[in-house]
Amino acid sequence: MPDWGQVLTEIQKENAIGPSDRIRWKYLKKLFKTTKRNVIAYYSGWLQKPNISGTSINDNDMNAFMTTIHELDKTKGLDLLLHTPGGDLAATESIVEYLRKIFGTNIRMFVPHLAMSAGTMIACSGKEIVMGKHSSLGPIDPQFNGLSAEGVLEEFRTAKKEITEDSTTISAWQIILNKYHPTFIGDCQKAIKWSYELAEGWLGTGMFKDEADPKPVVAKILKVLTSHEKTGSHARHISIDKCQEMGLKVVVLEDIDNDLQDLILTVHHSYMNTFSTTRAVKIIENHKGRAMVNADIGK
Repeated sequence: MPDWGQVLTEIQKENAIGPSDRIRWKYLKKLFKTTKRNVIAYYSGWLQKPNISGTSINDNDMNAFMTTIHELDKTKGLDLLLHTPGGDLAATESIVEYLRKIFGTNIRMFVPHLAMSAGTMIACSGKEIVMGKHSSLGPIDPQFNGLSAEGVLEEFRTAKKEITEDSTTISAWQIILNKYHPTFIGDCQKAIKWSYELAEGWLGTGMFKDEADPKPVVAKILKVLTSHEKTGSHARHISIDKCQEMGLKVVVLEDIDNDLQDLILTVHHSYMNTFSTTRAVKIIENHKGRAMVNADIGK
């Protein structure tokens, strides 16, 4: 009997398959034939549809990865194409751990444009990251409803210092700090620790697993990626030059085979066009055409 993914595939075949689907599948298949490695594209349409829900990383994405990985030849490794704003940390942890159980650390991350926040964490879990001169990663400091966890702690420390030095500032700070619920400071501390430990573990056991002592380079990388003070904003774009400077193992897309470079960018453009011309808001699919597509059905 067919599994969940096979049922989905049957449904998709029964529905009218649009030209954008055929174009994406055409170039994903061509990419597989070029690299001889499994290909999964994990793409979000948040840039084209910024006010639509469902574009960020969430637990439902696990169903898509289970579907797209089913029946792949696991010995061929994985090339994961990432374009995402980030999302839920728990979902990110589950996805990375699942991918590693299937492919070990034989996972190469391609960032044709943007992999922000938790997307950066996924990128850092691979053996290397392939980025173009136009590509960017982002800070991985945790956020709570748009608030930086580290920023909250900085504000709390500032309040404590100023109140200690001048008790007349209590009333002013009370108004500011009242916006936080009683356990919020502790939640921020735990989230920061969780994010740091995940990234530290993935870098140490993946990208830098062959280093005699990976701790110094991993610490240098995380000093930048996890610091709200250094990056200034969670939306900060970290260029390929800065990624290399901090110590990440980054391959320059423009320096590899020209045909592969063109193919990666063509795949990227096919997704951007799909999001612009259809209701799709997130697509996770492999080179065999097995996919899960989330769409904005509107009212």
